[in-house]
Amino acid sequence: MSDLLERLRGRGWRMTAQRRVVAEVLDGDHVHLTADEVHARAVTRLPEISRATVYNTLGEMVTLGEVMEVATDGRAKRYDPNAHRPHQHLVCGRCGAIRDVHPAGDPLADLPASERFGFTISDVEVTYRGICPGCASTA
Repeated sequence: MSDLLERLRGRGWRMTAQRRVVAEVLDGDHVHLTADEVHARAVTRLPEISRATVYNTLGEMVTLGEVMEVATDGRAKRYDPNAHRPHQHLVCGRCGAIRDVHPAGDPLADLPASERFGFTISDVEVTYRGICPGCASTA
């Protein structure tokens, strides 16, 4: 289970009803929802929450570094609350399902000095692609 709500409270982030609902919707493992999906789920808990409030709240969470934006193959951005544990993503090429994965090793260390072209590297993003079991069973 993600600790997003606790992290936000620990930062002293003013926890309005709208912010709390957005954080609760995002809380959990392997959560990678679009803003529209967050809004749809938030409305079931707080009917008066607006789409603009959801977008603004997600933007604030990204700016705080408590949520990451994940973009895959031109699909809508998704929001990942697993911002504090290094991980990569496994993406289904058919339905777009995303899972967090934690491969062994250090992808930064795997890039030889000769391939760094003088860059000081601060981050690595690796995306594994395949077909999820649900899509594979309907093929």
